[in-house]
Amino acid sequence: MSASTSLDAARADTLLAALGEQLAVREECYTLVVVGGSALLALGLVARTTRDVDVLAILDGGELVSAEPLPPSLLEAGRVVALDFGLPMDWLNAGPASLLDLGLPEGFLQRAQRRSYGEALTVLFASRTDQIHFKLYAAVDQGAGRHFADLQALEPTEPELLQAARWSRTHDPSEGYRSVLLELLTYLGATHGSDHV
Repeated sequence: MSASTSLDAARADTLLAALGEQLAVREECYTLVVVGGSALLALGLVARTTRDVDVLAILDGGELVSAEPLPPSLLEAGRVVALDFGLPMDWLNAGPASLLDLGLPEGFLQRAQRRSYGEALTVLFASRTDQIHFKLYAAVDQGAGRHFADLQALEPTEPELLQAARWSRTHDPSEGYRSVLLELLTYLGATHGSDHV
């Protein structure tokens, strides 16, 4: 990833502000639910860069609607921002939208951190608690890598890990998943995992 296309917290903030301006021009208004690296950066939870903004869902009338596919007006506004800032066209994407299929952690919306980017764009960033849930699930599912590094950077406590582990089992109840999950929990210091997941 080149420096010009990587996003730190300040650059991601600038891009979302530009997206808000583009939406205002189109007289469109959205509330996006954002997870992943850009949410971790926005909340100051990690010190790294990311390549994109992961939109989990769109809040519409108080209900979460899958971001897959992103609405055409939002995609077009995102493309203009990409061209203006020299970014890949998929810098704004619905990569993790499948997390909605089996349910988010209880209380997700209440914990999300809200930020406004002008009158046309509001972003709800997933909280630290929910990021622990997502990162644990992804680390077990995909192995060592950025998800595991992010999980370690969040410094979860044993109760937080066990809560996240129980939620993750609702997404993958298989014994193979549980086996890897227990190994990871033990590695992270959650020594009572087998009693709780």
